[in-house]
Amino acid sequence: MGLTRSSIVDTPRAGVLAWHERPGAIVRLTPPWMPIRIEQEADDLSDGTAVLGFPLGLRWVARHTDAESPDGFLDQLDSAPLRWAIRWRHHHEFEALDSGRTRVTDRIDTNVPGFLLKSMLAYRHRQLADDLAAAERATAEGMRPLTVAVTGSSGTIGRELTALLSTSGHEVVRLVRHRTEVPGERHWDPEDPAPTLLRGVNAVIHLAGASIAGRFTDEHRRRLEASRLGPTRKLAQLAAGTEDGPTSFVSASAIGYYGPDRGDEELTETSPPGEGFLAGLVQGWEEATEPAAEAGLRVVQVRTGLVQTPAGGTLKLQYPLFAAGLGGPLGDGKQWQSWIGIDDLLDIYHRAIFDQDLAGPVNAVATDPVRNDEYTATLARVLHRPALLKVPDLGPRILLGDEGAEELAQASQLVVPRVLTARGHKYRRPHLEDTLRHVLGRTTD
Repeated sequence: MGLTRSSIVDTPRAGVLAWHERPGAIVRLTPPWMPIRIEQEADDLSDGTAVLGFPLGLRWVARHTDAESPDGFLDQLDSAPLRWAIRWRHHHEFEALDSGRTRVTDRIDTNVPGFLLKSMLAYRHRQLADDLAAAERATAEGMRPLTVAVTGSSGTIGRELTALLSTSGHEVVRLVRHRTEVPGERHWDPEDPAPTLLRGVNAVIHLAGASIAGRFTDEHRRRLEASRLGPTRKLAQLAAGTEDGPTSFVSASAIGYYGPDRGDEELTETSPPGEGFLAGLVQGWEEATEPAAEAGLRVVQVRTGLVQTPAGGTLKLQYPLFAAGLGGPLGDGKQWQSWIGIDDLLDIYHRAIFDQDLAGPVNAVATDPVRNDEYTATLARVLHRPALLKVPDLGPRILLGDEGAEELAQASQLVVPRVLTARGHKYRRPHLEDTLRHVLGRTTD
């Protein structure tokens, strides 16, 4: 049987093929709800191999052939035992409609039932069009190819961000903690970074840090502080003192800066910090970037909201519960939830490295914050499930302890992206339902 999907993108044919040839393309096109691990990307669409890891140790080896630049390429399944049961030939076709538009067509010859693949193909076409459009906007706003060093590149956000940067034409240098001789990676010791670590780098994006989720024991607090404060300051000092080094330093931060509950107060980048452990931690985290700012580097702190992706964070935890019909609001459901779709978050980080007028704290949240009961109702509607089972306040307290429940599960923060809106930043999906439908493959197209 065959399955075909076509769409039109406002990018010349050569540009579409170039996007597919760059590292990270397969990462950007893989739906986040699928249990797939990218083990190897094809380095040549004419004669290369991509390896995907599936549950139970299964490996999908896709051999790329027949690239007739810029018309497209073919990939086909070439690994046992899957090829004994699955027929797979996937033609990627790019047809020039005029000087600026391309028809992108996927033709799949397979015995896999089509209903299992339609949401995957729809996601690929949306994601490609969105990424190409975002790159066009960035170019129009002054983006040029940069060499970008990234810490935390193996995390949920880091994997997608490095893929977005490389497919947008940047050279990515992954700063990794293990010893490495892999091209594109440099060994980074957070406690004692090498003097040459950032040479030849234009911008640093610092994402690394221990997960905040967990019971707020003394040990957990120490781990959070140790993974953020010292390493960030030492990296900022290194950036400040490196000849032929970065001119921009972008650091992850969090809306925890504003404290766990400010009621209905609208929180902007100029709002004062709140109280509590996380607010103090985030203040210290941002202050640790000061050596870079004092040396004249442009420093951006990305205060991130609740990231929406089934690959990680709160949605990864909630998705299976809501899919089973076991979801519902937390307590009275009136807590404000300031969220951000993962792709919109990536665009904000991208903007932070090329927008020379962007500096200081930036609220990385959507323009449409919602209360918890609205969030749960929207997620349930997207999944066609009820959301009737209210979660009592006691539940999070049992799992996280009193402080953890207050700071994380029950936090209420009405955060708005004043800096981004003032700069005319364009969101891919500013509304929650559109975002959830995209990342969960529940669109109506």
